[in-house]
Amino acid sequence: MFVARVEDVRPGWMRSWRDWTAGAGNFVMALAGAAAVIWGDLAPGVPGWYLAVDVAGGVLAGAGLWLCRRWPVAAGLGVIALSVPAAAASVAAGIATLIAAVYRRPPAAAVVGGAWVAATLVRFALRPPGLAPYAVWALVAVLIGGALTGWGMLARTRRELMLSLAERARRAEAEQRLRAEEARRAERLGLAREMHDVLAHRLSLLAVHAGALEFNAEATPGEVAEAAGVIRSNAHQALEELRTVVSVLRDGSTSEPAEPHQGPAPLVEESRRAGMRVELHDHGVRLADLPEATGRTAYRVVQEGLTNARKHAPGEPVTVLLSGAAGGELTIEVRNPLGAEEGLGSTGAGAGLAGLEERVSLVGGRLEHGRIGDGFRLLARLPWPSE
Repeated sequence: MFVARVEDVRPGWMRSWRDWTAGAGNFVMALAGAAAVIWGDLAPGVPGWYLAVDVAGGVLAGAGLWLCRRWPVAAGLGVIALSVPAAAASVAAGIATLIAAVYRRPPAAAVVGGAWVAATLVRFALRPPGLAPYAVWALVAVLIGGALTGWGMLARTRRELMLSLAERARRAEAEQRLRAEEARRAERLGLAREMHDVLAHRLSLLAVHAGALEFNAEATPGEVAEAAGVIRSNAHQALEELRTVVSVLRDGSTSEPAEPHQGPAPLVEESRRAGMRVELHDHGVRLADLPEATGRTAYRVVQEGLTNARKHAPGEPVTVLLSGAAGGELTIEVRNPLGAEEGLGSTGAGAGLAGLEERVSLVGGRLEHGRIGDGFRLLARLPWPSE
């Protein structure tokens, strides 16, 4: 017997060539069974009305099979009812019982299967098949009805399992694509954040020294040579740091390049050589004593604070404060008065502070920034575990 495709266990109109193939196969089998019964009706001694009833019942039952996929219970019971007076409809009734078990839940399938057994018993009583006592044929009817219903239920369960596995596989594939996309996005964000932190500091130093050369027309050759040397040195360091960042992408690693843990002193010294007035109060804090991620974040906080002060408040004094101890938290504060000059503030879009805030949150810290009185403060609080 033919049932619908594996991918679909829902009742409905036939939609694909597989549905039509299954329906045609069932129809051919029903007609073949009806033809066999009708051929037996042509034997001598068989009443003529047997032939008329079987032909009519067989044709109607075969046509009714085309409706069984749309209405498995209603159409199935109709086909089964035709098998009571017309033995030619018995094969179609069995197929209808199987279809109902495939497309309906066990309670409804059991009702249709019981109806098939009852109809068969009544037909055997009205038209005894002979060759064996009625009790034997009754047992055969019960066994066949149970087999048809069980086969259909098993087919339905198998198809539902396959649908569930296919859906689970599709969902797992979608989740895998999402995780891969999130990983790529995180890597791109990390790379962009690292490039911003590295290059913004160096390029702001270059801009300061280039601006000094541009506007200091009375500079001596020695001052010009010194400024040019600083520009060359910072350009070289910017290229080296950029090469380090790009190597992370080439190597396929998602971790950021490690920063030297000598603390903020080199950053402060570079800013002083660029003409900034910077005071550093580290209170004995060594970034090397912190976890690697926390130490790198602290380094970036100081770097971003000095870069922003250089861009937005050129010529103003800057104070860098570090305090804290293991078992508590590390506090980093960068303060400077608001600049009277425009400086390089128009070149920024706030991306540095946004990326810095995300970086601080990743290590479990908090970042505050904004105006306080007539100045600007960047304050970061980072966890400092005891071990």
